[in-house]
Amino acid sequence: MTTFYTIGHSTRSLAELIEVLQAHGIKNLVDIRAFPASRRLPYFNRESLEVELPHAGITYFWEPHMGGRRKRITKESRNTAIRSDSFRNYADYMLTPEFQQAAADVKKLADERPTAYMCAEKLYFQCHRMMVSDYYVAHGGQVLHILDGNPPKPHTLMKEANLVNGELIYNAGQLF
Repeated sequence: MTTFYTIGHSTRSLAELIEVLQAHGIKNLVDIRAFPASRRLPYFNRESLEVELPHAGITYFWEPHMGGRRKRITKESRNTAIRSDSFRNYADYMLTPEFQQAAADVKKLADERPTAYMCAEKLYFQCHRMMVSDYYVAHGGQVLHILDGNPPKPHTLMKEANLVNGELIYNAGQLF
């Protein structure tokens, strides 16, 4: 079983992020932000992370095909449980070959070395990391969310999600 970690950089300092990653033995950090930059915290810009993380023994990857902020790609979404347009658009995007190849590439990294995927939001349940985590759990992985001051929290598949013919679909109940 492949284990994945997740983290949100939030308003931490770069030193704090590195300390947390090292405390969990993370060797690969995969940035799944659509736009790997921060105006408020420029040390979280892609160019900075590519330079600084290797000094801490952590390899940085940017995976643009897992980034959020997706446009609508279908007239009729199968993800009927999701009320939010942006989250529904992302769930629809997760059904595409581009997302699935990117997810497979990240899995390959995680099979080789402890790997975390990161976005900006501190809390995984407020961003697309929750849905990426559902994808990996639904496909047999283990996902652990790194939260400040607590042991990593194991991810459980949202009750609105179902695996239908190998595809993760949010079609039960109502979700954000």
